[in-house]
Amino acid sequence: MTTYTDLNPSTRILLGPGPSMADPRVLRAMSAPLIGHLDPQFIKIMDEVQEMLRTVFQTENELTIPVSGTGSAAMEAALCNFIEEGDKVLVAVNGYFGERLIDMAQRYGAKVDRIDRPWGEVFDSAEIETALKKEKYKLLALVHAETSTGARQPEIQAITKAAHENGALVVLDTVTSLGGLPLEIDAWDVDIAYSGTQKALSCPPGLGPLTIGPRGREALKNRKSQVANWYLDLTLVEKYWGDNRTYHHTAPISMNYALREALRLVVEEGLENRFARHQKHAELLWQGLEDLGLPLLVEKDYRLPTLSTPQLPSGLDDASVRKRLLSEFNIEVAGGFGPLAGKVWRIGLMGYSSRKENVTLLLATLKEIL
Repeated sequence: MTTYTDLNPSTRILLGPGPSMADPRVLRAMSAPLIGHLDPQFIKIMDEVQEMLRTVFQTENELTIPVSGTGSAAMEAALCNFIEEGDKVLVAVNGYFGERLIDMAQRYGAKVDRIDRPWGEVFDSAEIETALKKEKYKLLALVHAETSTGARQPEIQAITKAAHENGALVVLDTVTSLGGLPLEIDAWDVDIAYSGTQKALSCPPGLGPLTIGPRGREALKNRKSQVANWYLDLTLVEKYWGDNRTYHHTAPISMNYALREALRLVVEEGLENRFARHQKHAELLWQGLEDLGLPLLVEKDYRLPTLSTPQLPSGLDDASVRKRLLSEFNIEVAGGFGPLAGKVWRIGLMGYSSRKENVTLLLATLKEIL
């Protein structure tokens, strides 16, 4: 008979693109006793999670929920609920997750057009506006914080204005921005936004924050066909998160405990203080990387404070350096992929991982290895 040892994973310093290190308070919250998913105490927790999610998204949207699934589930929910067979969708692609938006949209029968920028660059609002005028699009989908490149898309408010003037709803990927850099859903007039818990919120992966504005809800109400994905159908899920609490699925109780505590930490710190902390530590990292001869891929004005992409010198064995970081120093960073494979590292300073001591340690170990 096979026997198995106790679970004892190493305590890693997670400085990759996600997951980030979970705050100890979040991990303690997950050990709280299970209760039923329709228990009055859990319903109160659900209310608090929704309230704090609205604060972090900077929105008053009633339909603001954590999807029971990872950020990719929230991404899919943001598309499948608003696409019907034959709908025209425009996707702005400047990295891997723009490509994924296209893949998902096509699976639901959308006719997808794309506008492209090289990985690491960002779009000008005027070029997106020009593209929007070529067809009658139902959706414009784009990434606010591209995890594959470390680039932050600016001018979101101007882009949403152009989309609305041309009759399109805006779907915004905020997976690597929520809780780590300014994100103003209502002020920018974003219709649909989704994220994940495992990055700047410093919560384990497993829930996907999602917020839907008035235009999005109206589009959902006016669908001519059923949503093609039962599990992510917001016409059903919103009844569970709404006033009636109608059964839809068994919510992941412990993950909601974790998210509640993670959001409470964000609220306690304050959004402006949190953004300033991420920016301060990112700039410390950027300077240290440049001193080591590792210039950043993205122009400074468009860099993410949550995810940095230093360019690697010719001849450097990317995989062996990262292997040494993990095996000798217990530090995880990630390599690039797609056209950036072997050319950059992806270094995350997100949430609880965004700490001066982590930056100092990483730079010291890289100096030793290099």
